[in-house]
Amino acid sequence: MTPAPAARQRHAHLDTLAIVLLVVCCAFWGFQQILIKTTVGEVPPLWQATLRFWGATLLLWLWCRARGVPLFQRDGSLKAGLLAGTLFAGEFAAIYLGLMHTSASRLTVFLYTSPFVVALLLPRVVPSETLRRVQWIGLVMAFVAVAVAFSEGFVQSSPVVGQWRGDALGLGAGLLWGLTTLTIRSSVLSDASAEKTLFYQVAVTAAVAPLLSLGLGETWSLAYSAQAWGSLGVQTVVGAFASYLTWMWMLRHYPATQMATFTFLTPVFALVFGVVLLGEPLTLQLVLALVGVAVGIVLVNRRPQMPG
Repeated sequence: MTPAPAARQRHAHLDTLAIVLLVVCCAFWGFQQILIKTTVGEVPPLWQATLRFWGATLLLWLWCRARGVPLFQRDGSLKAGLLAGTLFAGEFAAIYLGLMHTSASRLTVFLYTSPFVVALLLPRVVPSETLRRVQWIGLVMAFVAVAVAFSEGFVQSSPVVGQWRGDALGLGAGLLWGLTTLTIRSSVLSDASAEKTLFYQVAVTAAVAPLLSLGLGETWSLAYSAQAWGSLGVQTVVGAFASYLTWMWMLRHYPATQMATFTFLTPVFALVFGVVLLGEPLTLQLVLALVGVAVGIVLVNRRPQMPG
């Protein structure tokens, strides 16, 4: 007879463990952007994504086998899981396709409208996720800081032909990202295991990414340098498997609206790593972005004062 699962505790605020995990995840996701950037010249982007998610799906299946986590047991999560997986795959497709029409800096700004989607829609189905006025101020401040950091993409003298398509795809990716979080948090997936929730997403993306890669005419190969394979390995094991699994676990235990604000750290970390690892210039915009995002996160996660 299978023992009943232990009651799951959902925290009203982010604790020290959650904050540390979020910062580590966002730092890695920022570093992952550098890995993708330095590898895309050798490994086409959607083929790169295909290899990542094939590997992540296999790793997650092996992890669940070793830990006895059921993935295919009927628990009523199939519809929500397939929806979350489709939204997740759509987000990645929109990002890669958007980069064909607009700059990475512009797309980044539009992509990080995602926390607003979560903050606006999630409280309608989960009232405890409602943000207070000071939290909204913090959310807007963090977004403006990211927009300032990537503002060079909006002041170029000669716009790219068809740039609006890329901007729209970036905005669409942000919407899909937010809707993925909304689906997970407001459906039976909120009580499913983190492993199963992630499996829906990586498995669907592993099926969709190669079709998009073929449709774009990317060249498939496995004859890459050790550096490229090292990059793909880190992106797969740490990125698509470990960090996403950590994020899914946190979505089950902590407020999604407060977690979403930390994602503004990701593009800023990417700029910081560009300065440290690629020798890119340290600008006043980057410093202001770091300060602005930090202040915004503090405001969003500031606990309400108790009446004396």
